Amino acid sequence: MHDQLTAYIRKRIAIDDEDLGRVLSCFRELQLARHQILQGEGDPARRMFFVVRGCLRVFFIKEDGTDVTRRIVFENAFSTTLVGFITREPSMEYTQALEPTTLLYIPREEFYALLDTVPCWEKFYRQYLEYAYVTNTNRLMSFITLSATERYRQLLLDDPRIVQRLPNKIVASYLNISPETLSRLKSSV
Repeated sequence: MHDQLTAYIRKRIAIDDEDLGRVLSCFRELQLARHQILQGEGDPARRMFFVVRGCLRVFFIKEDGTDVTRRIVFENAFSTTLVGFITREPSMEYTQALEPTTLLYIPREEFYALLDTVPCWEKFYRQYLEYAYVTNTNRLMSFITLSATERYRQLLLDDPRIVQRLPNKIVASYLNISPETLSRLKSSV
């Protein structure tokens, strides 16, 4: 399991074996059942997760009770409710396993301690933050500038696993459209 994480880290930063060992020693394994809530609204974001197997969904619930999926995270990617992770304030979002999921996680305190003791970990974190910023900005712009059909087509190009592996209700929530609209799009695109 740590092999996946090792490959992910080494692909992004130059890190010697000693520093890598220090980083890997901070990660622990966690198994989640399908639909299990990992973090709820109001919970502080105390951990950063690396998905080894399965899928996580980060979402929030609107006042009318409908949920909106902000992020889908498959294997070989990091995830957390980043605003809460940075600010230590209670999260406005939920994190849920959509499939049986195996994670490696690092507690927030240890993550930040690595920033002080492993210089290249700061570069790793900066790259993660930059990726998160660009991804979130592009997603927000797509809601403003693209039609539902264009967003669906873009999703098929960017990450077809979302459509292939997840139920229509989740895909629709991610695209911010109704399940009925998604069904029409699937049959016409």
